[in-house]
Amino acid sequence: MFTIILPILSVVLGFLIVLILKPKQNKNLKLLLAFSGAFLLSITVFDFLPEVYHHDGKNVGLFIMIGILLQIILEFFSKGAEHGHVHIDKGATAFPWLLFISLSIHSILEGIPIETHHNLVYGIIIHKLPVAIILATFFLASKLSKTNSILFLLFFALMTPLGVFLASNLAFIKSYFTEISALVIGIFLHISTTILFESNEGHKFNITKLLTIVSAIVLAYFI
Repeated sequence: MFTIILPILSVVLGFLIVLILKPKQNKNLKLLLAFSGAFLLSITVFDFLPEVYHHDGKNVGLFIMIGILLQIILEFFSKGAEHGHVHIDKGATAFPWLLFISLSIHSILEGIPIETHHNLVYGIIIHKLPVAIILATFFLASKLSKTNSILFLLFFALMTPLGVFLASNLAFIKSYFTEISALVIGIFLHISTTILFESNEGHKFNITKLLTIVSAIVLAYFI
């Protein structure tokens, strides 16, 4: 049950942080993004990847690469919202369907392996929190109506639990679970490494960011 509730709570928490605290410290958000990227990458490498590679290694590798390519395609439509970027016209009033569809596909896919790989839920909720904060900040500052903003975040919160539900009830997903899991690994690898590369602005040494990343790796290792 917690695999369904926690992803929803993560998005709700992100929205409440923006609504109540109105954070303006961009530096703190970047540190949170760096932590989430390192944590998601570590959970993937420590737990998810070894379990999936028990099966046909080359076939798994192929689907990991397909997952990386799929995420690149999704980001063409989402403009990188999965790793902390929102590039939409702030003056737009129409519901951002392309962003919603691309994020929904991403979120449904990431929810599919959670039921079998429980530790993944921690990586996903930590990944979703800064994304929800960034989306909520943008929507509240844009001309998009509050109703559309809340609906977007509500449906976004429900997509990962929908993936968990589909994995438990669709025979097709159960038949190709390993391949889909490998696909999700590719998505996670692309997103987490992109976050880490982008968080290192100008390739400058930053002890705070380094300690943040190391702490995320250590925490993921001991979960």
